[in-house]
Amino acid sequence: MRVNIDINEKYDETLVTIHAKEWTKELEDLVRKLELKTPKKVVGTEGDHSILLSPADIDFVFAVKRKVYASINQQSIEINMKLYEAESLLASHGFCRLSKSAIGNLNQIKRFELAFNGNLCVYFQSGSKEYVSRKYVQELKKKLIIGADEYND
Repeated sequence: MRVNIDINEKYDETLVTIHAKEWTKELEDLVRKLELKTPKKVVGTEGDHSILLSPADIDFVFAVKRKVYASINQQSIEINMKLYEAESLLASHGFCRLSKSAIGNLNQIKRFELAFNGNLCVYFQSGSKEYVSRKYVQELKKKLIIGADEYND
């Protein structure tokens, strides 16, 4: 793939034109990324206070008993959305599915340990940890090796 960029004061707005021989999965992903609006903040609640959370600060998001929480610096803050909504919203910030009940920020991962049952234990920069179920290990490895921005489903 070749990229040409023409920056000139004569243009009033940004226009992206794609020239291709045929429609491919790569093009579809590229168009989806170009059209994607990335959220600046996620709203969390603590008691009767609303808190603005930066996606970059969130280690992982998990669901417990029909509630969804964001883990930041080993503190859990409830967020008012379903886990699949959080996954969709945060995918552009480098989040990836870790298990049926958790998504993690690939940019905050510090190290891994292999657990006794074949799962991975992921340690985040803050010291928090979460387990990656075997079903999601391969996808996580691909995203870490290729890069979260390069490998989005």
